[in-house]
Amino acid sequence: MKHASHPDIIKRLKRAEGHLRSLIGMIEAHRPCLELAQQLHAIERAIANAKRELIHDHMEHCLDDSAVDGSPTSRAALREFKALAKYL
Repeated sequence: MKHASHPDIIKRLKRAEGHLRSLIGMIEAHRPCLELAQQLHAIERAIANAKRELIHDHMEHCLDDSAVDGSPTSRAALREFKALAKYL
């Protein structure tokens, strides 16, 4: 199944890939550790954001559409699961 968010996720991951290549060059150039740590942190966040978007998209379009009965209890459980996903 193709999701509308996939092109955006691909862009995010390609951007992170570019940052990772840049970081490798920074390490080879013996840049200060603080700069390296900052870049690593930015890369980690970019990947985590892409992962979160992918998971939310899956929950919205796959799990939500397949809710068995659509009862308020099922919807509430799904909302709670979505809220918890931000901590993944």
